[in-house]
Amino acid sequence: MSRKVETNKAPAAIGPYSQAVVVGNLIFTSGQIPLNPETGVLEGENITEQAHRVCKNLEAVVSAAGGSLKTAVKTVCFLANMADFAAFNDVYAQYFTEKPARSCVAVKDLPKGALVEVEVVAERE
Repeated sequence: MSRKVETNKAPAAIGPYSQAVVVGNLIFTSGQIPLNPETGVLEGENITEQAHRVCKNLEAVVSAAGGSLKTAVKTVCFLANMADFAAFNDVYAQYFTEKPARSCVAVKDLPKGALVEVEVVAERE
């Protein structure tokens, strides 16, 4: 049986989905874009600023589900421009210190014109 996760410390879902779902000992987050949780407005003008907001949003969602970014086992990262790969990695490495498995791809567009979106699978602590 699954349990939906919701926290006001991360942006509310902008569509018909949950911020995260817990199944057994695993947390599956929806993709997070750099929305400010208080205003719902895109935060950051460049990949570095947006990546920090995305990671903070993910920290909040995973924490609300009973985990942490240290318990992440897999991430999927979407970049609007692969030229941002190195700058994104610099920020990502500050948050995902345990180096989970990862996919990172460039996509044509992201919601609300975001430069980055990340989803996480983590274990509950």
